[in-house]
Amino acid sequence: MKRRVCMMLLAGVVVLGHAGHAAAQPAVNQFGVTRAAGPVERWGTLELSFTGPATGNPFVDVELSAVFRQGGREQLVPGFYDGDGVYKIRFMPDSVGDWTYETRSGAPALHGKRGAFTAVQPAPGNHGPVAVRNTYHFGYGDGTPFWQVGTTSYAWTHQSAALQEQTLKTLAGAPFNKIRMAIFPNNDDQVAGQHFPFAGKPPHGWDFTRFDPVFFRNLDQRVAQLRALGIEADLILFHPYDKGRWGFDRMPAAVDDRYLRYVVARLSAYRNVWWSMANEYDFLTEKRTDDWDRYFRIVQAADPYNHLRSIHNAFRFYDHSKPWVTHVSIQHGAATEDPERAVLFRDVYNKPVVFDEVKYEGNWTKRWGQLTPEEMVLRFWNGAVAGTYVGHSEIYTDTSGKGEIWLGKGGVLRGQSAPRLAFFRKILADSPAGGLEPIDKWQEHPFAGKHGEYYLGYFNRAQPTTWPFALFKTGLKDGMRFKVEVIDTWNMTVTPIEGVFEIKKRDDYMFADKDGRSIALPGRPYMALRIVRVP
Repeated sequence: MKRRVCMMLLAGVVVLGHAGHAAAQPAVNQFGVTRAAGPVERWGTLELSFTGPATGNPFVDVELSAVFRQGGREQLVPGFYDGDGVYKIRFMPDSVGDWTYETRSGAPALHGKRGAFTAVQPAPGNHGPVAVRNTYHFGYGDGTPFWQVGTTSYAWTHQSAALQEQTLKTLAGAPFNKIRMAIFPNNDDQVAGQHFPFAGKPPHGWDFTRFDPVFFRNLDQRVAQLRALGIEADLILFHPYDKGRWGFDRMPAAVDDRYLRYVVARLSAYRNVWWSMANEYDFLTEKRTDDWDRYFRIVQAADPYNHLRSIHNAFRFYDHSKPWVTHVSIQHGAATEDPERAVLFRDVYNKPVVFDEVKYEGNWTKRWGQLTPEEMVLRFWNGAVAGTYVGHSEIYTDTSGKGEIWLGKGGVLRGQSAPRLAFFRKILADSPAGGLEPIDKWQEHPFAGKHGEYYLGYFNRAQPTTWPFALFKTGLKDGMRFKVEVIDTWNMTVTPIEGVFEIKKRDDYMFADKDGRSIALPGRPYMALRIVRVP
């Protein structure tokens, strides 16, 4: 139901205006933008188009921006050239009410253009952009918690139109609310009529001073379609999988910088965008730490909306404590095999931690693509109990012979973890809005939640038949009462335990059931407990 509501954003719906009355929600086009000067929904995307110089090289010769004003506020927004003498500025209003704008450019035809529009209340399903909340967690602009359950499909937008549409259809029925996706193609991505980020002739005849607007229009559309599905687009700006095929992994510094500014100008007005500087950045051996620092600073300065920013490693960690990093994106195959390992990264960086790659579910020839579905799901639960987040992907052999593998090209999901992750996401949605916090770190007490109110425990691969009811002391006092549910994370069942457990202090660390009762468990792996305080 939620995703059907989100899809209505592309057709236009009715929302409440800023005075609380019904207002016609502006329809958006296939690129997810409202082209009229108003109204536009809060956290929607307004697009302004202007005709300007078409001779020379407008990508490098012409600069365009606009100042958007509401009351005493001003926001400077960069524009971009979209080809054929057309220049555009996209803006995402963060508050309802009346706005004005005025353009700035060295080209007289583009300078001093003025206008006004009204931002209205967001439509159902539009919760705003995701940002860091409560130090270790995420939330939407309207305060709704964002429980990250992500997947990865690197080059799905570089496939045929039919396969791209199939990927979107798959995502519409999948549990994922974020997808990591690359802007540049992999070394084996080539289809009939394919377009690339730069103008020119593949594989190496590029004009690095000119972008290909046709390529970027497709990317615009796909990001907009993800937005309509309620899915965040974690855009990977560089990656090492080119391997010299196209040359996008070894461009001159000036080209890198111009590319970053162009991408940010085009896409930052989409509320569902995150920026990942690179995937496996340390495999891009021609770039140095100073380069990655510079990329972060360029993106941070160019993005008027301060979207989330990260970088992903292979073997060598970037210093995620740097101020331009909003959250930690990690590849670590073993970190989420138990919560005690995963929680260490929170303590080091004091930021949200997303284990975006923990190996992949699949039957691949490489060891990093051989997780069983059970192991994939286990890593999500261990990450949650550590107060962190985990990412999925799969790499099953394509028996159709078309080479369609989710990790690289999208298409369809073949694994068994996705339904269990939908169940997992529902459990998260019913947990405290502030985020799951580890209850008693490093003491083999695998619970997270909110002290004195909510406890989610996970027994990993262990197969206990009983669990003595005992909780760590913080926030507890004699006489508190709790109800308990047993969760089978693989079979996707929730079984309430009869009765209420009343606690009393047991020792310096723990409170236990006053009658010494225990919880019966089925002796299977992957079991969890949910314990909630009752009046």
